[in-house]
Amino acid sequence: MNRTIIISDIHGCIDEFNELLDNVRFNRNSDQLILLGDYVDRGPASKDVVERTMELVLQDNAIALRGNHDQRLVDLVLGDEAAVKAKFREHGGLQTLQSYIGFTGTEITDEAIHQARERIGHAYGRHIEFLRRLPLYYEDDAHIYVHAGLNPNYPNWKEQPERDFMYIKGDFYLHRTHVDKKVVFGHSRAEEIHRKSDVWFAEDKIGIDGGCAYGQQLNALIVENGSYLTERVSSKQIRR
Repeated sequence: MNRTIIISDIHGCIDEFNELLDNVRFNRNSDQLILLGDYVDRGPASKDVVERTMELVLQDNAIALRGNHDQRLVDLVLGDEAAVKAKFREHGGLQTLQSYIGFTGTEITDEAIHQARERIGHAYGRHIEFLRRLPLYYEDDAHIYVHAGLNPNYPNWKEQPERDFMYIKGDFYLHRTHVDKKVVFGHSRAEEIHRKSDVWFAEDKIGIDGGCAYGQQLNALIVENGSYLTERVSSKQIRR
């Protein structure tokens, strides 16, 4: 592979995602595409982003990881926990229901969730199964790729709780890692870290979440011959 292209936190922004792939001239024969999770919620086209991600994995050898929003959708459809429903309502679930089942309400009631679970599980069970089976991390010779980060309290990062791979924030990016590879991550918006939506570079880690669903941008990190390049597409979403 000549290049590794990494994108994270697409959050239903299908137009920006496709435009970014076009802009970096993604070539399945010479590029390794790695997607760091959070395909759903907040943006307008979660269903389309998951479908596109599945195509890229199955047809173009892309690697897709699981994010916390992806896990939450799986838990919503396959389970019935009140905490999951509450978080789904709080963090962009309305747009996901609009995308998947054409939901027209403004409030996600328990009855709406019950109906959504049945309809999504029946019509899009392969999406849920795909998201459920996604790995939590990937590594190559020089990098560890993960949605959220590595917990510095675990000398062996592979032994950290699954939740940390998808949820950890400041405990990760505010502290040095204990690994000899650079960690590439999403989840924490770059704007939260260095007040800009552009890719954040530190000595031991790189944060690439540009906040597309918040009206900011979708970033791509390109690794080629040991050097880093970036590409971005401005969001077409209304800032939330």
